[in-house]
Amino acid sequence: MQEISTYIGEYLEYLHIPTVTSITITDVVEIIIITLLIYAMLVWVKETRAWALLKGVLVILAFLLIAAYFQMTTILWIATRLGSLALIAIIVILQPELRKALENLGQTNIISNIFQLDALRTPTTGNFTDKTINEIVKACVEMGKARTGALIVIEHTQRLSEYERTGIDIDAIVSSQLLINIFEHNTPLHDGAIIVRGDRVVSATCYLPLSDNMELSKELGTRHRAGVGVSEVTDSLTVIVSEETGKISVAHLGKLYRGLTAEQLREQLASIQDKVTEEKKRIIWKGRTKNEAK
Repeated sequence: MQEISTYIGEYLEYLHIPTVTSITITDVVEIIIITLLIYAMLVWVKETRAWALLKGVLVILAFLLIAAYFQMTTILWIATRLGSLALIAIIVILQPELRKALENLGQTNIISNIFQLDALRTPTTGNFTDKTINEIVKACVEMGKARTGALIVIEHTQRLSEYERTGIDIDAIVSSQLLINIFEHNTPLHDGAIIVRGDRVVSATCYLPLSDNMELSKELGTRHRAGVGVSEVTDSLTVIVSEETGKISVAHLGKLYRGLTAEQLREQLASIQDKVTEEKKRIIWKGRTKNEAK
């Protein structure tokens, strides 16, 4: 037992980690600060495209661990040579998010952001009710009949905060009348996309990234390319109503589904609803019940 305790102490000293007997108030404060910083960083990663990138990096690290276990020297040699280049590539890819994070750090109160833990824990799963599905379907069908163009982005698990900031705050319950009124011609909010989070329209006139997918049809306009573009970088679902043909399309995970009916649109929306259904369990008795006739 003494040997194990000595080994652990030497290992902690090698990692520059203080033992239990030598921990001071300063060490406790330092641990709390580092924990809060890591938590804030994880929240930031979750709300940006860095979340998808982080999952990809974890997959690569798992592959490298397997290579190290089986002593694949060539793969490990290539990984060590490309490590610095990969770090630079990550910084370049996340340049917009890093710039925005630094701007927010300089513009807001650091202390209040660190200790607003309740706001950080607010669930934003993007789930919505069947009523919201019905309202979106009804609005899209009506706008299709009237040849009114529309671009509706429904948030799923990844936050759309960076696109939400490009628009005008709405914060209103989703209804077919509201959606039709927003996209009506010559209205102040008809140009751009709206973002739906849960059962509320949170922002309108939002700018979305355009897809550079060369396989998309040349007859598609900016509205469809924007819908596909945001679906390529997030897991959101975008509903597009064509102004020229009145057809309803859906973009999800980089794929475009065109010419949907009302029922097909309802199925697409339900696929990201993540609705939890509770089935009632029935107890089956092998014998006869009291009310059963003998």
